[in-house]
Amino acid sequence: MKIVKGRPSVLRRINLLFFVIVFLFTMMLLRLGYMQLINKSFYTAKLKETLTYQVKSSNPRGKIYDVNGMILVDNTVKQVIAFTRDNKMTGQDLIGIAKELLVYSNLSDVKVSQRAKIDYYLSDTDVYKTVVDALPNNEKYDGYGNILLESKIYSNAVASLKDKSFDYSDDILKEIYIFNQLNDVSTFNTKNLDLGDLSEEQLAKITAKKSKIAGISLGKEWDRKISDSTSLSALFGTISTEKTGLPKELVDSYLKKGYVLNDRVGLSYLEKEYESYLQGEHTVRKIKVNKKGSIVSDKTIKEGSDGENLKLTIDTNFQNGVDDIVKRYFESEISSGNAQYSEGMYAVALEPETGKILALSGLSHEQSSSDTANDILGTFNNTYTPGSVVKGATISSGWENNVLSGNEVLYDQEIANIKSWFTQGLTPITATQALEYSSNTYMVQIALRLMGQSYTLGDTLTLSKYKDAMKALRKTYAEFGLGASTGFDLPESTGYLPKSYNQGEVLNESFGQFDAYTTLQLAQYVATVANGGKRIAPHLVEGIYKETTAGGLGNLVKSIDGKVMDSVNISQEDAELLQDGFYNVVNSNSAYATGAALRSNITTISGKTGTAETSIVKDGQTIKTVNLNVIAYDQDKKIAVAVMYPHVADDETKVNQYVARDIIDLYVSNH
Repeated sequence: MKIVKGRPSVLRRINLLFFVIVFLFTMMLLRLGYMQLINKSFYTAKLKETLTYQVKSSNPRGKIYDVNGMILVDNTVKQVIAFTRDNKMTGQDLIGIAKELLVYSNLSDVKVSQRAKIDYYLSDTDVYKTVVDALPNNEKYDGYGNILLESKIYSNAVASLKDKSFDYSDDILKEIYIFNQLNDVSTFNTKNLDLGDLSEEQLAKITAKKSKIAGISLGKEWDRKISDSTSLSALFGTISTEKTGLPKELVDSYLKKGYVLNDRVGLSYLEKEYESYLQGEHTVRKIKVNKKGSIVSDKTIKEGSDGENLKLTIDTNFQNGVDDIVKRYFESEISSGNAQYSEGMYAVALEPETGKILALSGLSHEQSSSDTANDILGTFNNTYTPGSVVKGATISSGWENNVLSGNEVLYDQEIANIKSWFTQGLTPITATQALEYSSNTYMVQIALRLMGQSYTLGDTLTLSKYKDAMKALRKTYAEFGLGASTGFDLPESTGYLPKSYNQGEVLNESFGQFDAYTTLQLAQYVATVANGGKRIAPHLVEGIYKETTAGGLGNLVKSIDGKVMDSVNISQEDAELLQDGFYNVVNSNSAYATGAALRSNITTISGKTGTAETSIVKDGQTIKTVNLNVIAYDQDKKIAVAVMYPHVADDETKVNQYVARDIIDLYVSNH
């Protein structure tokens, strides 16, 4: 009898395969039951999500008003035709829509790029097939014979036509112009179309046909309109167009905040810094499509709203008055020849207790010309050497670092070839007199003490600790806002502070002949002196408002107050000495008082003048000039003013003081 070997092994394998199949089938049934019974809601929601789309459209930005409610930046809104693209539209569909819209459009002299012509040409499926068939194999298949992605093949097709000449008529070019706009719209997004300036009749005719023209609806288009009555336009900044949309470098951050790619956003200054308030809320539509991809419903689920409004701290009438003062005096300086080398004149007015900007005024000037231009941005971007206006901060650094005691008497005397304009041998003066007379050498002695040396006549200078002295001076200056961010609500220069310097430049720093600052920094400095030592951030926006159905500014949403940035680390008694010195600069009967031209018939002014020795190079020659600056405030401390007048030919002119005086007088007489 013959025995058959291996049969039990085959049966075992069959049985094992059977059990594996049963096990897998059981797992599949269990998984199906889990999906249909236990977690049905999750998968139902997933199914709905794939069939429902949300489309966002923007609304006009908030407006900008002055402190009295005068509108400075408005929106011009007009009705336009909008297009929403569904997921089934082909290039030929878009051409059909473009042809329909062209009949009712009002276009002329359109500009169409070569790429737009190519896209239009390739939108015909037969043409596209012919172009692709003509491509070499390596532009259709990879090295393994696999077909390339359609987007790559299309890109290759476009490249093959880059030099092709298209002889299109004017009407076809207009059609391409419309087609290109339609083609730029991504699936289920909406875009306003440029069809020329359409009349109400044309709009009505198109909207009457919207059921026959796929994706067409009535939309709103807006643009910014700046009042002709303000000189502040540069402060408002710019916004992107619907075409440029979100800035490339900020796309991700904006998308996370709920923006869409074609949203118009602030690109600079107030429009950018207050973007989160000015940007309106999106109108949101819910679009449902069936399994075939056709739209079955299109509903607005959230009505959007215009952005919130900004109310500025500036009174337009006062701002215009300040502009007139600056222009009048500067033009007189041009006529006299004093301003022939000057870049212009800049003035800033603040409210000392709150940091509110009351006026920003700047004029730029082309050297050796009589032409001027508005340069309001120069008030917080342009830096100039300040001169003796910093001496109040230098004395404060002496007090703060315990190298000067109260109204201590020091001798004004020549030190290392540095002397004051009035120096005559040894003249004993107090700290307040050092401000009143504008003593350079009093400040030099403070700098020397910060280096560890108390100077007496004939001493050899030991300047080894000059870096410590510079560090101490700059620290105190920063507490006043000099060489530091002021906290302004627009981007600003923080001044020019060279990192490299020598011992002599530290001495020069003590009386304002080294570092350079902006006019806004000087204004914050004098406001800090006026209010007793609190450095308050200057701000242009007073509040955020939400417009109501009644229109206008609307209801207050948020007040914006000046943040306290710092406090000068001196005693109240020393702060009062500083104010006494500033008062005497203007109101002393001494022949050495340097600010007599600031005296007013309307109020009592305190202040400090500054003359910095500078130079310019013209036609290969170095010409000596001066920066004439001044800081001042009124007796009730309602207003603090800084004026900078760089590269003046004649240091005898008092125009800088007259400008500050007249600005204060104008404000006080109206408040």
